[in-house]
Amino acid sequence: MPLSEQEQRLLEEMERSLYHNDADFVATVAPRRGKPNYTVLVVGILVGVLGIATLVAGVVVRVPLVGILGFVVMFAGVLIAAAPPRHSVAPPRNASPTRSGGSSGSSGGTSFMQNMTDRWEKRQDNRDQ
Repeated sequence: MPLSEQEQRLLEEMERSLYHNDADFVATVAPRRGKPNYTVLVVGILVGVLGIATLVAGVVVRVPLVGILGFVVMFAGVLIAAAPPRHSVAPPRNASPTRSGGSSGSSGGTSFMQNMTDRWEKRQDNRDQ
């Protein structure tokens, strides 16, 4: 059953709020999103095929060491092809963070930790009231 427009807007607002307020939590539990790296996938497949060829060659020439080497190369190819992407994907930023009126310095004057501390204090003040 599809969500109504109001439910979709509410869900999107909740997602934005989660990304905005709990970015560390989202980064640890969210599945990796993003485009797959086809270059790494193709290289892994080619290394796997090379490993299979080496394994077969080791069986044909009856040299177990070549067969074992082929298996290791094939296994390495599978690991390369199945490896998760190394870059982390940042959550989407639809709205720019708001600043309190009295910021001093240049546009990047306040630090990230200071912004987080200010938010935490504001949140605690709102809960007390």
